[in-house]
Amino acid sequence: MAAAGRERPEPAALALLGPAPGAPSCPHGPALLFVKTSQGKEEGRRFYACSACRDRKDCNFFQWEDEKVSETRLAAREEYNRNHQPSFTHRQNVDRYKNFVLLPLSKRRFCQECQQLLLPAEWEKHSDHQFLCNITTTQLKSPSQLLYPLENKKTNAQYLFAGRSCKFLLNLLIDLGFRRVLSVGTPRLHEMIQLKASQEKEFSVRSLLLDIDFRYSQFYTEDEFCHYNMFNHHFFGGEAARETCRKFLYEENGERVIMVTDPPFGGLVEALASSFKKLMAMWNETEKEGHDNKEMPMFWIFPYFFESRILDFFPSFSMMDYQVDYDNHALYKHGKTGRRQSPVRIFTNLTPSMIVLPEEEGYRFCTICQRYVSSGNQHCEICNSCTSKDGRRWKHCVLCKKCVKPSWVHCSNCNCCTLQKHSCEKSDVGCFVCGKAGHKRSACPSLSRTRAACQPDKKKRQKTRKRVAMGICKRLAMKHAIFSKRKVKNKKKKT
Repeated sequence: MAAAGRERPEPAALALLGPAPGAPSCPHGPALLFVKTSQGKEEGRRFYACSACRDRKDCNFFQWEDEKVSETRLAAREEYNRNHQPSFTHRQNVDRYKNFVLLPLSKRRFCQECQQLLLPAEWEKHSDHQFLCNITTTQLKSPSQLLYPLENKKTNAQYLFAGRSCKFLLNLLIDLGFRRVLSVGTPRLHEMIQLKASQEKEFSVRSLLLDIDFRYSQFYTEDEFCHYNMFNHHFFGGEAARETCRKFLYEENGERVIMVTDPPFGGLVEALASSFKKLMAMWNETEKEGHDNKEMPMFWIFPYFFESRILDFFPSFSMMDYQVDYDNHALYKHGKTGRRQSPVRIFTNLTPSMIVLPEEEGYRFCTICQRYVSSGNQHCEICNSCTSKDGRRWKHCVLCKKCVKPSWVHCSNCNCCTLQKHSCEKSDVGCFVCGKAGHKRSACPSLSRTRAACQPDKKKRQKTRKRVAMGICKRLAMKHAIFSKRKVKNKKKKT
């Protein structure tokens, strides 16, 4: 129980300041700059942390922005980064694959523990590991089914598209006239495109996979896969990989390009949006006529409850009602096999009426909204829109002046619609930076001042450190003097 009169500490939050020139690097590329803020206070100290891993257990990189790092520590960090890179380069993996496919079926092995294709000379090293034998060409063409999915929700979660969703996306892209797909973190879509291209001569769609999972370099050439971190727009292959991406984005012979991305749901939207805008800028730099003041066509696949955050960065986007499903997710599955309907949707800058959703799966066209919606998403005459986000029929609240979930009721204490069983401890929640209502932290006019205020006073800190050091020295000196006196006394007693 808290002591009487003790105030509850104000909550603190981390604000992303974004990529910074000359930022230090960890094994996942350049770190991102953050600042810790407390509500209503313009204080904080900037620091660098890993761009991809939000859990320090996955990557413990941390450095204060104003921290002076010794040469010894810098050398140790570089050595650490080198040691945490893949054992083979992309080029070496391509050569290994060429040798692997020449082997007879009986000598094709895949180590499940190391997640690596094995050549006969390497069998002895992996003798105590579990491995798969007789790897077929079909398995090599479907690496997402051969590899174990990475399931860290905040870093590299690989919730792989279900066949139904993957086929729908590919057919939709073809119907829309796109012939090049920049697959950012969508290995299964890339895989389906590659497979169809190898089986059907008339199939003209091409794909380039950008993914942080380097294991895919074992199955794809440098023109088909780039090792890429979508949280800091880092190409691990350097300028060569960046140039591969640029060439792919160049639209020639009428081959239109679209970017399809499926990021980890626990990732920072600000960091993702920054990288996606840079990929769009690369597309604009191809100097193709008609690119001026236009955005590269894009499908951003993300849960519907991130709608407001995505629209903050991409106002031209709109959310489609199509529910994207995943094979290896316990909940996000279509129909009766999943415990609930998938909340994952498609956000796009294409005209909504162009996105045709399958009627056999329960979607219909709303002539007023001029877009396909879920069958349960009924048009509200007051809002003049199909307002449901989760596929159920929402109800209009006159007091809130908007449609709300069917399970919500209007609370007179909170003055808004919310769950029937809720706590009415209404708090004046405002901007996290200045504490005022009416805007979010990302749009706070004080944010620039906050960033300036984040620069700590070095002199004050140095003085404090000196005082602490002096205090420690004095205490040690006093302890030494007392200890010496006791020794002298003990000697006199003995004599």
